[in-house]
Amino acid sequence: MKIMKSIKKFVADDSGISAVEYALLLALIGAGIAAAAFALGERVTTNITDATTALQG
Repeated sequence: MKIMKSIKKFVADDSGISAVEYALLLALIGAGIAAAAFALGERVTTNITDATTALQG
């Protein structure tokens, strides 16, 4: 019976939930920043290529 009480107490404990929520939030923000940087990098590369072509022509 003591094991069952320990399991119930462990399941009912929600003190770690806020840390998990912050970790998920940071992961989502990081993924968004990475996607934006990747998209911006492609545009910068395209603009530099276009400018180089225009200067050579």
